[in-house]
Amino acid sequence: MTAPFLREHPDGVTLAVKVQPRAARNRIGQLQEAELKISVTAPPVEDAANEALLRFLAETLDCPRGRVQLLRGRASRHKTIFVQGLSAAAVLARLRPETLSCAGASLE
Repeated sequence: MTAPFLREHPDGVTLAVKVQPRAARNRIGQLQEAELKISVTAPPVEDAANEALLRFLAETLDCPRGRVQLLRGRASRHKTIFVQGLSAAAVLARLRPETLSCAGASLE
């Protein structure tokens, strides 16, 4: 498995993401350097964008919201997200195919 925005840990994975708040729609974007770009419609006010990001990732990865946590970057666009109970391969499989091809990621 190769994906520069993912790191596997014994109890889950971390994702390096760059968030674009106040977007037209929630969506997974392309890889930008070693971060996955994610757009959310919420504004960056009172943690609204952070909560929208975590809910959107939980929905996209088909896991409970409680298993998706913000580790770093509460006041930054550059964030580290921890997803408990999923492997890196499972995360890659649940992301949209266009994201994987743009990221150059594979399950090998």
